[in-house]
Amino acid sequence: MKANTRITKISQEIKRELSIIINGELKDPRIKEAMTTVTNVETTADLKYCKVYVSVLGDEKVKKDILDGLKSAAGFIRKEIAARINLRITPEFSFKIDDSIEYSIHMEEIFKKIK
Repeated sequence: MKANTRITKISQEIKRELSIIINGELKDPRIKEAMTTVTNVETTADLKYCKVYVSVLGDEKVKKDILDGLKSAAGFIRKEIAARINLRITPEFSFKIDDSIEYSIHMEEIFKKIK
């Protein structure tokens, strides 16, 4: 139970720092073209890997460009996280698109049509 609480706190801190880095410090124009939000972070118990779920408002091409930009900036992001969060091991990041917000908007539109 203790380890779960620790991993949860570390994941929350990584999520907060990633949001700051992605929205304010990355210079890649692919990432700047659409609103990008870090929705969830899943860190493994050994802190070696971290899945980062990002929500992107835009079409499929914009999503692919942002995902490519984040993958190419993964080394920089890892270095920044290592400098900001005191961990023995800094995880490797893998980025995934989270479509849950778009799905909820789509479902809301369907419910409005039903009414």
